[in-house]
Amino acid sequence: MTIAVIDYGMGNLRSVLQALRKVAPEKETRVTSDPAAVAAAERVVFPGQGAMPDCVAELERRHLKPAVLQSAAEKPFLGICIGLQMLFEESEEGNAKGLGILSGQTRRFPAPLLNAQQEKLKVPHMGWNQVRQQGRHPLWAGIEDGARFYFVHSYCVFPSDAALITGGCEYGLPFTCAVGRANIFAVQFHPEKSARDGLRLLRNFVSWQP
Repeated sequence: MTIAVIDYGMGNLRSVLQALRKVAPEKETRVTSDPAAVAAAERVVFPGQGAMPDCVAELERRHLKPAVLQSAAEKPFLGICIGLQMLFEESEEGNAKGLGILSGQTRRFPAPLLNAQQEKLKVPHMGWNQVRQQGRHPLWAGIEDGARFYFVHSYCVFPSDAALITGGCEYGLPFTCAVGRANIFAVQFHPEKSARDGLRLLRNFVSWQP
C-alpha cells in the first residue's frame, strides 16, 4: 500500500509523514508534489497550514488540483487543517474559492470572541481542546468522546449539510471540527500533533475500508 501526503508548499509536512510512518511502518508513505504519484496512491492525506489564497494558488501552480479531486472521489482521503477548509466552496480568507467537493463556507472566528465568563479569547485558536464526536465513524474507533486534540486556526468550516458533521468543538462558540462523507474524512485539528489519540486516528485511517 502507498500513502501519499500531498505537498503543495504549505505547512510542515514532516510531522505528518513521521506520524504515519510510526502507525504504519509496513506501508510505503511519501510526501509528494507529483500529480501522478498522488493519483496512483491507494490512500491520500491532504494537510496544510497557511493562508487559504496562497494554498489554492500553489495547488493550481503545481497542477495538483485534478489529482486531489480524483483522489477525493475514489479512495480513502484524509484532510487536515487547511486540507479540511479547502474541501468546501469558499473562504472568507481573501474571498478564496475552495475545491467545492463539499457544500459550505469557511469563516473567521468573530471579533470579539468571548468565553462563558465574557473574557476575550485569542485568535488564532491555539492549543488543546475537547472534540465531541457526532455519530459513529470508523476513524473515531478506540477514541473516547471528549478526547483532546491540538488546534491552530483562525477560521472554521460551516457545512451546508449537517449530515457531514462528525465532530464538534467549542471556542467561544460551537464549531465543526470534523466532517465525513463516503471515502472522505477531514479534521480541523492536527492528529499528527495530538499524542496517543491523534496517532490512533491516523492508524484508523490507514486501515479504513470505506
